[in-house]
Amino acid sequence: MPGERFESLRNAVSSARLLIAAKTALAVGIAWTVAQYTPGVTDEYPYYAPLGALLSMYPTLMESAKSGLQTLFALVAGIALALLVVITVGPTWWSIPIVAGVGVLLSGTGWFGVGREYVPIAALFVLIVGGQDSDDYSLGYLTQMAVGVAVGLAVNLLIAPSTLTAAAAARVETFRGLLARHLHEIGKAVSDSWPPERDGWVQDAAALADTSREVRQALDDADTSRKGNPRAMRGRHGTADVHDRLETLELIAVRIRDISETLADAIWERPGGLGLDPALAEPLSEACHRVADCIDGGEDDSADAHEVRERAARSVRALLETVNEVTVSSGQAIGPGVVISMHLRRILLLLRSHE
Repeated sequence: MPGERFESLRNAVSSARLLIAAKTALAVGIAWTVAQYTPGVTDEYPYYAPLGALLSMYPTLMESAKSGLQTLFALVAGIALALLVVITVGPTWWSIPIVAGVGVLLSGTGWFGVGREYVPIAALFVLIVGGQDSDDYSLGYLTQMAVGVAVGLAVNLLIAPSTLTAAAAARVETFRGLLARHLHEIGKAVSDSWPPERDGWVQDAAALADTSREVRQALDDADTSRKGNPRAMRGRHGTADVHDRLETLELIAVRIRDISETLADAIWERPGGLGLDPALAEPLSEACHRVADCIDGGEDDSADAHEVRERAARSVRALLETVNEVTVSSGQAIGPGVVISMHLRRILLLLRSHE
């Protein structure tokens, strides 16, 4: 728990968070100042402009523009709903609750995105706060919110947020290291004792899918952060290569999970599992370690990296030879050794294909 609280605090004061906090403060201040100089009756409602600026401030330009427009769209819908009541039955003890209910139903359509909650809120504000001056109030409310949104977008554009490409690329490389460590854990568990006593790698395998989705989301966020961002337009590197690396790692993760499940089925004699000959333990451990070294090496093109890949290929071939010998001696062609060997070989092919 202390570690989690420290991590939350560190995220709250990160450079990206501090930047958006400073831009939000600036946008709110500018919106409040500008709002008092709007024409007509709209200057009577300046307090809505800072709210509009606040609602439009997101970490990425695309999110800011989208949220701002969605909020204004929701306000228009809520105000129109309220004005319809004003010009018909008027605000009464029964019409106001009905408007609130209809607004909630409209907000659930998905048409208004992040601004959906403002459909019933805008309708109630016009009917209850606007009262007899609902027309002027509606105009001032919508105009000042639009002023705030425009100021927020302008500030976010002039002080463009950093793209999230570097952070996403770092997450991908962390994912690579996680896959390598997991395969090392399997190799270590097999070589420590037979049958293996350690089972942490089984739980780790189940978490690989969740980690993969989180990394994919981080990369999608990086793509979003580049849209309309001047920093991305000034020749910054794109994310195509990062996408390629992640796709390769996702395929590798699937194979490592299959290795974990196949090995666990064999060791603990789960339903459908096939026995693993103890003679395979040592070559299996060696192959897992050597293939893990290849995963961890990434795209290193040095002579040492080539030697690491050659050792991995030799270890997988040695494992296949042992599997063949066990198959001949036992007379059983199907077994976990065959599946694991093919998965390790496929991982090497995936790495070579990407390179």
